[in-house]
Amino acid sequence: MRLAAVMALLVLSGMATAQQAQSQRFHASFLPTSVPQGSLVIGLAAPDAIVEYDGRRLRVSADGTFAFGVGRDAKGPLSVKITDGNGDTVVNTIAVSARDWPVENINGVPPKTVDPPPEIAARIEREQAQVTAARVRDDDRDDYAQTFIWPLQGRISGRFGNQRVYNGTPKSPHSGMDIAAPTGTPIKAPAAGVVTFAAPDLYLTGGTLLIDHGHGVSSNFLHLSRIDVKVGDRVKQGQVIGKVGATGRATGPHLHWGMNWFDVRMDPLLVLEHGNSSTAAAK
Repeated sequence: MRLAAVMALLVLSGMATAQQAQSQRFHASFLPTSVPQGSLVIGLAAPDAIVEYDGRRLRVSADGTFAFGVGRDAKGPLSVKITDGNGDTVVNTIAVSARDWPVENINGVPPKTVDPPPEIAARIEREQAQVTAARVRDDDRDDYAQTFIWPLQGRISGRFGNQRVYNGTPKSPHSGMDIAAPTGTPIKAPAAGVVTFAAPDLYLTGGTLLIDHGHGVSSNFLHLSRIDVKVGDRVKQGQVIGKVGATGRATGPHLHWGMNWFDVRMDPLLVLEHGNSSTAAAK
């Protein structure tokens, strides 16, 4: 990511004024003072800085950018420890604003996907382990730092974090954002990245695709009727990667778009809003 883009991102997100960003450049770290639950946090430090958060040393790009995710149920203050090349250390604290999580009742789901028999439960566990393994990458790419675009146009039919009740049975909170659209609608990559997982028929999520954006940040796309890329492909922002479907546990055609920082789930809508989605929405 070029310096100008980094500085523009910091100014847009409120981490720094334009004058601060230009004058301080890499000599200070920039982080927000408060974030909502489910956020992707992007910061800036000296390229040789050591940045630590939640027991993990974060990857820092050559231009000083780094990223981490804030979970749905995170409580502040968060602590980010930054040590510069001289050994001087600053601990940044970030407040976390709580969000309301409504309950969503979803009926008409095939019963075996809500309370699966043992053999199906074992299959689900195997498949989810494969997806989890694809999220451990920590590539030295900062595709996550570009302005994300909408993968398709459509009504938001399910929001991140809401408690899900399937056929009257409470399940885990919704892990992404659902966008309703007809079967076969093309899906575009919201940001560049590398395909790390692609499977046409997982039991719960149907056609499933993961794109890694670097530094542990990834997107997942579920219930696809078709996948147009394969593992190892480098995809560009806006490239068609598949088509909308209703495969797996779904009551109708839609795209489920989820985002992770390693095992931390984040809200794609916040990422879009962070990057001024009103001008970046896919056409």
